[in-house]
Amino acid sequence: MADPVFDFCGLVCPMPVLKTKKAIKTVEPGERIEVLTDDPHAVADIRTFAEQSGHAVIAQQKQGEKVRHVLARRLKDL
Repeated sequence: MADPVFDFCGLVCPMPVLKTKKAIKTVEPGERIEVLTDDPHAVADIRTFAEQSGHAVIAQQKQGEKVRHVLARRLKDL
């Protein structure tokens, strides 16, 4: 099954992080999501959110004007 993709391009801080927080709750623990952003601050903000929440950042890749973030939901809710 393909990872769900959430396109948050056009949104500026803090919206990409807030939307990512909601999006990651749509998958089961251990499953992944992909998030697309074009806000330059989203790279650091999403990484910080993931680290503080216990989620794993699998990848953050620049693709033209966008960045593709792949996150895995933490295995167990705290």
